[in-house]
Amino acid sequence: MISAIEAAREQFADEVVTRALSRDVELPYGAGKAVLITLDNGHDHTKPNTFGPAGLLSLNEAIDAAAARTDIVAVAITGKPFIFAVGADLNGVPKIQNREQAHAIGKLGHDVFRKLGELHVPTFAFINGAAMGGGVEVALHCTYRTVSSGVPAFALPEVFLGLVPGWGGTYLLPNLIGAEKALKLIIDNPLAQNKTIKGPQVYEMGIADAIFEPADFLEESLRWAAKVVTGEITVERPEVDKGEAWDQAVATARWTVDAKLHGASPAAVRAIDLVAEAKNRTRDEGFAAEDEALADLILSDQLRAGLYAFDLVQKRARRPKGAPDKSLARPVTKVGIIGAGLMASQLALLFARRLEVPVVMTDLDQERVDRGVRYVHDEVDKLLAKGRVNSDKANRIKALVTGSLSYEAFADADFVIEAVFEEMSVKKTVFAKAEEHISPEAVLATNTSSLSISEMAADLKHPERVVGFHFFNPVAVLPLLEIIRGERTDDATLATAFAVAKQLKKTAVLVKDAPAFVVNRLLTLFMGEVLSSVEEGTEPEVADRAVAPLGLPMSPLMLLQLVGPAVALHVAETLHAAFPDRFRVSEQLKAMVEAGKTTIYAPDFTIDPEVRAFFTGGDSPKSEEEILNRALEALAREIKIMLDEGVVAEPADIDLCMITGAGWPFHLGGITPYLDRTGISEKVNGVRFHPDGLKAL
Repeated sequence: MISAIEAAREQFADEVVTRALSRDVELPYGAGKAVLITLDNGHDHTKPNTFGPAGLLSLNEAIDAAAARTDIVAVAITGKPFIFAVGADLNGVPKIQNREQAHAIGKLGHDVFRKLGELHVPTFAFINGAAMGGGVEVALHCTYRTVSSGVPAFALPEVFLGLVPGWGGTYLLPNLIGAEKALKLIIDNPLAQNKTIKGPQVYEMGIADAIFEPADFLEESLRWAAKVVTGEITVERPEVDKGEAWDQAVATARWTVDAKLHGASPAAVRAIDLVAEAKNRTRDEGFAAEDEALADLILSDQLRAGLYAFDLVQKRARRPKGAPDKSLARPVTKVGIIGAGLMASQLALLFARRLEVPVVMTDLDQERVDRGVRYVHDEVDKLLAKGRVNSDKANRIKALVTGSLSYEAFADADFVIEAVFEEMSVKKTVFAKAEEHISPEAVLATNTSSLSISEMAADLKHPERVVGFHFFNPVAVLPLLEIIRGERTDDATLATAFAVAKQLKKTAVLVKDAPAFVVNRLLTLFMGEVLSSVEEGTEPEVADRAVAPLGLPMSPLMLLQLVGPAVALHVAETLHAAFPDRFRVSEQLKAMVEAGKTTIYAPDFTIDPEVRAFFTGGDSPKSEEEILNRALEALAREIKIMLDEGVVAEPADIDLCMITGAGWPFHLGGITPYLDRTGISEKVNGVRFHPDGLKAL
């Protein structure tokens, strides 16, 4: 095994090694001596512990040293402050050249971790902080587990990236807590934007045997372990149902994955297969099957795509391309919001929660203002009920948000954002009124989804302080924030916008002042191709289903319902005015809006019969394959034009926008590498977006 690790280390030359540091501790109550292994890579919590070959070697040596001792009664493993371990070191994975090397990586983890379940003394995992992937799996190999109630994130995210939990997760977890709960962590959560659970849920699900508060977590865990060793505490776990319940959970997971992804994620299918077979396999058989799965998936296009997407959201998102020096940013001590509708109210809640500064909303009448403030208070109450904020924080947030009918309330605001009707004349009017009352340095931000920032600012005394600040709905869920620089936006304004975005915990991308910016431009084009096929005679259900192989979070017609036909029409008209040869306005959509239709679906999720009546005509129906190819080719052409126009700096920015703003599937990587991979880029543009392949960001 050691030679295998040494061979693998060549692929991980830049590994930040997580060392396994051992020390003896005397357990309370006279229970005896234990070895406590602490995982620590020598950095603070901003650089979490990971497992590469050298880290596995260090842990292997620590376990072997403990195994050779006859004077100990237990071995425990924990992490550095705030971090247990977050899984495998993925930096070396792209350098793996063949299946043999990939297989070795999987086997190394098993060979080291399984020793924790095979020692002559009981082993304990004290999960003190964030635990993901291999960090969860090393804990599963232990005999017992405790968890801190303060653990902020616990997950098996491998399927999200294009892998499976391959160091014991698909075998040990279902055999510990049952297939249904295990598949929630292995399949459901990764496919729900990589959702994580917290410490209390880890205990409630039966993964941990005991839970303690963060302040004295290690001390309490050692006391608990001592009582287990002496027999004072006997851990009893519910028997896992390996009959119909297991099979039903697997069947449900298969149906969910097929409905969501339509075969677009081989890793999800492979993970379900492993859980299904874990019911009857031995430990050796289960681990060997995981090794084979990792060997196949590590070399897959899906993993390469997933790692590229992961790098985008973890690295590029933290260093926005083209952002001015952050030292130019001005402090924001109060925020003004023009409008008190749904979007404005969502913004008020976000600014109050994240910036913790006063937020004042204004609108045309007191009723609207009161409704906006009431929305914020109701949402805060929901957060309180879910335990997302405590009562003190809830009261502070509510106190920060107020309403006013006068723009004079913005006099001492440093950042004023409008969220009013998407009409240029309306936005110019409210900005002109606001400018009469705010200081010359205050930022004027617009949440427009498609209109020109430069035109909006043209008639103001200080056009240099106007910036686009485009959020995506729902504001609390989608991370993307398109920051748009107008022709006269100055660096201080732009720097302030990026600083505020960071405080809001949003992924900010700098975008040129171009019609509909990035996401809406591409989604409008994509949806337009689908609607065009309907006008040509394709049944709407067929057209809607055509893009299913991509595994998008929602179909085009569902997206149309979410956005709203009127908004979709407005954006389409804006883009048609700017680029009449590439963007057309659907006559069916126009008629639908003129008829006052605001939704697409009936309550039973079939197309509303009244809406369906608009989807008629045409005598040239298209096949699903034709529609999908046409839509993807249109996207490839438009992305090339956008890059040539300098709408964003690089293809990676297009990808980051689509992943974080449109829900482009993580397992497909970015949209540009996907178009490269499928040959569409070269077919349409004669060149790939990434001619030299995907590079580290």
